[in-house]
Amino acid sequence: MTQEFKELGPHRFRETYGRYFEDFNVGDVYEHRPGRTVTEADNIQFTLLTMNSHPIHLDSVFAAQSEFGRPLVNSTLTLAIVTGMSVTDVSYKAIANLGWNDIRLSAPVFAGDTLYAESEVLSKRESKSRPTQGIVTVKTTGMKSDGTVFLSFQRTVLVPKRGHAVEDRSGE
Repeated sequence: MTQEFKELGPHRFRETYGRYFEDFNVGDVYEHRPGRTVTEADNIQFTLLTMNSHPIHLDSVFAAQSEFGRPLVNSTLTLAIVTGMSVTDVSYKAIANLGWNDIRLSAPVFAGDTLYAESEVLSKRESKSRPTQGIVTVKTTGMKSDGTVFLSFQRTVLVPKRGHAVEDRSGE
């Protein structure tokens, strides 16, 4: 994660995160840490919050009869967690997410699994209509602690150039 410290005054600093357009280089890979262990409570709360009523996520007896033998963690929860893990490296300074593409679910996730993620910069270009911004596309991959890839997707974000970001002024 890119972390900087902005000097606010004598002996006073504020940490900042994220990358400007100029900081992205095609081919760079960012390992997102810390990891996140998914709990049964996470899965049930997220599933209920999003009104997903499929019993594979909520009903242990039903799930025991499936090929997985136990409840699956909701795949949109794993997508949200992995996206969130990438924010400080990829989109903390972003103006907007422009889209997600090619979302792939390649392995099941269960309560108790610890998830990690990494993002590779696939492309970047200056915005044609916004001269102070650029467009960056990354491929993000989610892996369990044993190395099993369970999720991948591409995400495109609109990122400010250095000197053109909205700065956090809370607490001033």
